[in-house]
Amino acid sequence: GFGPLRVINEDHVQPARGFDTHGHRDMEIISYVISGALRHEDSMGNVSVMRPGDVQRMTAGTGVRHSEYNASDEEDAHFLQIWIEPEALNLPPGYEQKAFSAADKANRLRLVVSRDGRDGSVSIHRDADIHAGLLESGVRLTHTFAPGRLGWLQVVRGTLSANGLSLQTGDGMSLRDTPTLELQTASETEVLLFDMG
Repeated sequence: GFGPLRVINEDHVQPARGFDTHGHRDMEIISYVISGALRHEDSMGNVSVMRPGDVQRMTAGTGVRHSEYNASDEEDAHFLQIWIEPEALNLPPGYEQKAFSAADKANRLRLVVSRDGRDGSVSIHRDADIHAGLLESGVRLTHTFAPGRLGWLQVVRGTLSANGLSLQTGDGMSLRDTPTLELQTASETEVLLFDMG
């Protein structure tokens, strides 16, 4: 883990396959779909199919059970499942899902998760902002961190330079005591940026 960020699991799910019903507790679980379609069902009664651009938050809290299956019989489903430690234990289980279009994330860092759900983002029980970007080749972006904040950059796909370091698909970069993050893409790139208390 790094700060409140516990894990980022990258999953490729074959057609009509998936994860049988299983349990979690005391964790904020965020799913970010990269490609394909993922069917979610949980013990709170939620049933949904997530597609690229969808961001889902499940508060496991006192306990929740869920399953995830590829909703297609033909194409793989590719997604990230992110675990963030909540600010308190034994929270009531909860669920939220929102869609963010490619245009929303085009050549910028679009807030998709935040503590207070601001700017239309998914809310989370932790002081942790997650930004998503779909960046063309040659794009330059700067993100400024407030003093004492932690950062994590996850390269979903593509290649870029982050504060002068070359990163590619699947790479992650931790940021501590770093006032600014300078990004320059070398190809079409998709990123997630975490800004955490």
